[in-house]
Amino acid sequence: MSLVDELKSAVTPRAALLVVGVFALQLLFITSYVGALHDPKPTDVPFGVAAPGQAATVLTERLEKLPGDPLDPRTVADEAEARKQILNRDIDGALIVDVRGRTDTLLVASGGGTVLSSALESMFTKLEATQGRTVKTVDVAPASPKDFDGLSAFYLVVGWCVGGYICAAILAISAGSRPANRERAIIRLGVLALYSVLGGLGGAIIVGPILGALPGSVAALWGLGTLVVFAVGAATLALQSVFGIVGIGLAILLIVVAGNPSAGGAFPLPMLPPFWKAIGPYLPPGAGTWAARSIAYFKGNDMTASMVILSVWAIVGTAVTLVMSSLKRKPEAEPIASELGEARP
Repeated sequence: MSLVDELKSAVTPRAALLVVGVFALQLLFITSYVGALHDPKPTDVPFGVAAPGQAATVLTERLEKLPGDPLDPRTVADEAEARKQILNRDIDGALIVDVRGRTDTLLVASGGGTVLSSALESMFTKLEATQGRTVKTVDVAPASPKDFDGLSAFYLVVGWCVGGYICAAILAISAGSRPANRERAIIRLGVLALYSVLGGLGGAIIVGPILGALPGSVAALWGLGTLVVFAVGAATLALQSVFGIVGIGLAILLIVVAGNPSAGGAFPLPMLPPFWKAIGPYLPPGAGTWAARSIAYFKGNDMTASMVILSVWAIVGTAVTLVMSSLKRKPEAEPIASELGEARP
């Protein structure tokens, strides 16, 4: 057999296409991660200003004109209102001006991301110095001492996402690349649901009672983890049911390549470039990270949108999987049937 014949035999057209797809996925991975994380800087950070009379308006207008638009300032009534809005996750920080002295108070929330709170502190230390004033930083929702850089929630959600798509991928290809019938799809979804419950519980126990990395309700984290794992797994099953084995690559593209760098983990959303900042909240890693931090540090506030997004992923993924499994296929197009035939002696 000639070298050309050996090459054709060793690398089929289908394998060549898959290799090209992997190559494209690799380049997209590098582009997405480096593009999102190589130059973090705050942009349009929701920020409160509390000062008496016209001083609040003057300061707000001044902050709006800062180069690069790092802040999206708005006036708040007083410190109590600023603290409330920070805990409700309406704003990421606030400046409380003391007109009777030379020291103002900067409120931050490192539980939402220590990089952002540090950036705000650095920014206002310099801004206040130009006015001959100093600033005192108060952390309204501090990250746990065992939660370095506030990353534990992100890593927890990444682990849940990885479990979701790997479990779904294994279930999908265990007996062929497409679900043969509705009954098999229901079984796979049932197994995925059980796995999601166990995976959610395991993650919540590890980051809570075992490592002490995240405070907050273990039960709430368990529920969130169950939803994250199932949402990612159901989406993977749906993509695989439509596109075959290529669908697993598409799941990785959505969850890993696009979802992880835009999740607001290493750098909170206000520090990401516009594209990643826009898509992050609507992908499972971003929605899950936001909800996990809300549970751990913000008394469970402002979780509704994230939970709805995760639920949509779970419901749509389940529906597509069931619909595709119900479609009649020609016997010769059924990978499971052909595989079973090949396995007979």
